[in-house]
Parts: sequence; structure tokens; C-alpha cells
Amino acid sequence: MQSIIFKLVCLIASCLISTGLYLKVDVINKGGPVMIPIILCSIFSFAIILERVVNIYRSKIDTSRFMDEITAALKRNRIADALEICEQTQGPIAQIIKAGIAKHDCPKAEIREAIEDAGLHEVPKLEKNLSALATIAHVSPLLGLLGTVTGMVSTFQIIQQKAQAMYPVDASVLAQGIWEALITTVAGLLVAIPSFVAYNYLVAKVGSLIVEMEIMATDLVNILTQRK
Repeated sequence: MQSIIFKLVCLIASCLISTGLYLKVDVINKGGPVMIPIILCSIFSFAIILERVVNIYRSKIDTSRFMDEITAALKRNRIADALEICEQTQGPIAQIIKAGIAKHDCPKAEIREAIEDAGLHEVPKLEKNLSALATIAHVSPLLGLLGTVTGMVSTFQIIQQKAQAMYPVDASVLAQGIWEALITTVAGLLVAIPSFVAYNYLVAKVGSLIVEMEIMATDLVNILTQRK
């Protein structure tokens, strides 16, 4: 489901950008070719943020109610009911609890190992694409700086050409060239700042989910151990 949302957002955003380029948006034209990778960065950043927010929202559950239901089922020795509760509950917490319950008749070490193995599969799903978002947050201002430098190079080339042709250098030409060069820096920062903020927010949310997973896993191990 998350991959479908991610691809759909990328497709919509790509269509909007393609339309903007076709219509030759003034700011994009003045920013030069470096604006294209900056815009692509903004597309992927928006898609990643939306997909991760949806994924984390879907992963959140009422852990107290969930564990109460699991505990009640296990105390009545209804293993099948406990497994069914896990299957009907979405998110990584339910998956690791399910892995532990499946080993209910095994020693404590095997139960914990099964939970850890399930966690090794679930944690990467929570952290998916976060490294790409961090890369965009770091690369976007560098792309903006690159566009500024290339714009300044073009401006000084114009100055050199006019000087060689013995034409006076108009201050408005210089101001326009510098203004156009700085557009890419502004665009890069506009992409980098929200990307960096969103990255830190998502990392914090993932961290809190992982802590919840560890707490629930410990509670489950204690419950299953006390049954024996």
C-alpha cells in the first residue's frame, strides 16, 4: 500500500513539474539548468515525507488496549485468539508480538530470539527512505550553491565580452545576473530546510515506535514466562 502511494505521489508531482517546465515558468527559467535537479529533489522529498507519515500513522496502535487483549487471551490459554488479534492489528508491534506468541511453548531464550528476528524485519520498514530524505536535505543547498556559482560565472563572462568589445557594462545587467544566480540558492534552501525538519521529526517518531516495540516485547516475554 505504501509503495503504491509513493509511486502515485511521484507520478502526480512529476506531471506537475513537467507541465511547469513545458509552460516555461519564469523562476525556473531564470534559475537555469541547476533548477531541474533541485525541483526533482523537492518531488522526491515530498513523496518520501508523505509516504513515511502515512506509514508511521498506520503503524501507531493503542498499545495498552492491544496488550490487554493479548494478556487476557494468553491467561485463558487461547493462543489462537491471541494470534488472531495480532493478525487483525496492523503495524510492526503486532508482528513482533505475533512472532513471540508463536513460540509460546519454547524456552525464554527462543521466544526472545524470535521477537528479535521479527524486529530485524520490521525496523528497516520503519526506516525506509529516511536516508534518502537526509541526502536530499544535505544535497539541495549544495545544488543551490552550484547554481549560484555557475550563474556568477556566466555574469562575469558577459562582463568580459563587453569589456573586450569596448562596450560599457550596465549595472542593471550585473544586478540581473546576480539576482538570477541567487534564485538557485533560495530554491535549494527551500527544499533543504523542510526536508531536514521532516527527517528529524520522522527519525524521532521511528525511535519512539522502536522503544514501544521493545517494551511490548519485554512484557510479552514476561507474560509467556509466567504461564509456565
